[in-house]
Amino acid sequence: MGIYKKITYLLCGSLLAAGIPARAQQTIQFSQYVFNGLAINPAYAGYKEDWSASLSYRLQWAGIDGAPRTGTVSLDGLTNDRNKNIGIGVIVTTDKIGPQNTSSVYGNYAYRVRLDEYDTKRLCFGIGIGATQYSVDGAALTGTSIGDGSIPAGHVSKIIPDLRAGAAYYSPGFYLAASLMNGLAGAGFIDNTTAIKQVRHMYVTGGALIPLNKGLDLKPSFLIKEDFNGPTNLDLTAYLAFNKVIWAGASWRARAPLFNKTNLQQGLDRSDVAAALVQLYYQRFRLGYSYDFTTSKLSTHQNGSHEISFSMAFKSRAGRVLTPRYF
Repeated sequence: MGIYKKITYLLCGSLLAAGIPARAQQTIQFSQYVFNGLAINPAYAGYKEDWSASLSYRLQWAGIDGAPRTGTVSLDGLTNDRNKNIGIGVIVTTDKIGPQNTSSVYGNYAYRVRLDEYDTKRLCFGIGIGATQYSVDGAALTGTSIGDGSIPAGHVSKIIPDLRAGAAYYSPGFYLAASLMNGLAGAGFIDNTTAIKQVRHMYVTGGALIPLNKGLDLKPSFLIKEDFNGPTNLDLTAYLAFNKVIWAGASWRARAPLFNKTNLQQGLDRSDVAAALVQLYYQRFRLGYSYDFTTSKLSTHQNGSHEISFSMAFKSRAGRVLTPRYF
């Protein structure tokens, strides 16, 4: 077993041995969050107004054995091409870190309120209902002593139902959205030694599309992730779009002191992360890639994070022209 794998497994094993409920990565991390809206807010269902399929995969902290690997597959669209009032979708997510694995599936429903005569602005309300399976491979953990009772015997798992809710507003040049994840937060015991503690999370995101001159646009965006207990995380991203075909951008992510939390340990590493991003559009297709590099102490032990995403819009049954969405 490599030294980095030992680091990852030691962390997981220490949590279990200390009697701390396992939390894994309950909120998945994506640098290309702008293009993976259904993963963070059910109100995005049907937003593109055409049936669309998306894939994404992220390898975090490359070079560390057992480091987080996250993937999503989603499909969403409208139930009626005429009034465009109802969007539906499904998203499947898998997240693995060391001996812990999390898999989930959610069905999403969004009611979309038309706000103007030309139907360029909508206020959407969404709900997502699904379940998450948490599992731990006890065979991959080493206890502090022979027969350590705090380590699960073999592979154990638990399925926990969940609820998500969100709201989103968008216009041709601006969007703002908020959502609550893990709405049915609580503890679920896998076995007598291992508990899964779900924690509610709130996401707030927004952005704009700003024309600079002919063939050049600026797209800034932000994402706030809040779990009401730990540090608040803030993502700031900006893309330059060339003829709306090639998008090149950069992102910065860090813990942000947006709220006064007296329970936080003092002197925590800020865990700053910078990312370079690129998106390519061609007709009904989009391909994206990002590379993250951290400026924290972890930077000397890993080779950055890689993320790739792909989406395609299906031709409308009504034969109307596809309308690109850039949020």
